[in-house]
Amino acid sequence: MSVGEEVRTDQGKPQQSLDTAAARNLATTTKSAPQMQEISSRWLLRTLPWVDVQGGTYRVNRRLTYTVGDGRITFLKTGGRVEVIPAELGELPVLRSYEDEEVLAELAQRCRQRDFAPGDVIASFGNGADEVHLLAHGRVEKVGTGPYGDDAVLGVLADGAYFGEQGLIDPDAIWEYTARADTACTVLTLSRRDFEQVAERADSLREHLRQLRAIPEQRTNKYGEKEVALAAGHSGEPDIPHTFVDYEARPREYELSIAQTVLRIHTRVADLYNQPMNQTEHQLRLTVEALKERQEHELINNREFGLLSNCQYDQRLQPHDGVPGPDDMDELLSRRRGTRLFLAHPRAIAAFGRELNKRGLVPETVEIGGNRIPTWRGVPIYPCNKIPVTEARTTSIIAMRTGEDDQGVIGLRQSGIPDEIEPSLSVRFMGINEQAIISYLVTAYYSAAVLVPDALGVLENVEIGRWR
Repeated sequence: MSVGEEVRTDQGKPQQSLDTAAARNLATTTKSAPQMQEISSRWLLRTLPWVDVQGGTYRVNRRLTYTVGDGRITFLKTGGRVEVIPAELGELPVLRSYEDEEVLAELAQRCRQRDFAPGDVIASFGNGADEVHLLAHGRVEKVGTGPYGDDAVLGVLADGAYFGEQGLIDPDAIWEYTARADTACTVLTLSRRDFEQVAERADSLREHLRQLRAIPEQRTNKYGEKEVALAAGHSGEPDIPHTFVDYEARPREYELSIAQTVLRIHTRVADLYNQPMNQTEHQLRLTVEALKERQEHELINNREFGLLSNCQYDQRLQPHDGVPGPDDMDELLSRRRGTRLFLAHPRAIAAFGRELNKRGLVPETVEIGGNRIPTWRGVPIYPCNKIPVTEARTTSIIAMRTGEDDQGVIGLRQSGIPDEIEPSLSVRFMGINEQAIISYLVTAYYSAAVLVPDALGVLENVEIGRWR
């Protein structure tokens, strides 16, 4: 613009004052620190008791337990055809620790696919049990007789479960309940006849079954632990039983996991653009926030130590009506003493709230850290967006007893590592390269351990998209 040229506004009128865009060039603006949408409440990291680990490994010693395994069976689906992965048959008690892949593959081929409509009876109470059923998809109710002769639902089975396994080796086995399809179900069935035909030709399977029958029946408590022989209520001078408490020979060890990244900052940025906010400080702050988000995700979902993967089969429950109702939450609570907290996806909490509204119930809340947290039976329900939601709009609700003294779930970390800025989290200067870029190595070490199986329970396949 030349000297003396008149500045005009967008409406064509002469400008009478300084334009704001020009004024900002001479003004110090009020600004926020860099913001980040990924940051969540991270209640799991805040509520989990943390135990310092020396040497990077934590060993969980337990009493000797004879009931091992009890996992889920995985299937392959090709179009409308469903097949069981042969190695997954090792989850059946009769095939546990059996590793002949060829024989397992033949047994898998002999599994017959059957489809059931809602209400169909898969097995009837009192009938002979001569086959094992592998539930590939759907929900099955175990129905028994109540104390007054009416039907009572004893439990609900879902994807990956199996039932009737005793019928493979016991010709006198009978069904102790009625298995009824609650939804459309796809089931793979292996009969005792097919199992025996394979065993007749496979020496390794015959030897495995012989050794299985030769193992004496162990006396255990209801948790599967070796029983401690005791005497009580006696009089006189009877012989007092001798006993000892046996331990697991190979206890599980949890190694600390790691999350790392290399943060790079150009020296020009660090030198010239550090006022009024320190660029290096905020770059590190946001990087650490992202690292903690990943840490919580791993504590929930990691296949080795994540909570969802480490919950025992008998501590996994299915909602009776698909949606999370008060009865399901009560059942989840009843599986353990001293439940300290629930973890649920915010959409699962909303679904549970809708069920409470239908019954005219109002959940109590408790103030924790300035936040109002809903509770059920006095146990807080913390939101956790790291719990996955499937394409079918189902998710899980986790219940935990926490603390080392209470034989619960604990977090693991190692304090005192070099260049530590928080316990078990360090930022190390790695130098400046030839392009004048500064590098920092940001590292977090962590894991989680379940001290006894009943410390952790999961309500699975919770439907969050049903409105009625």
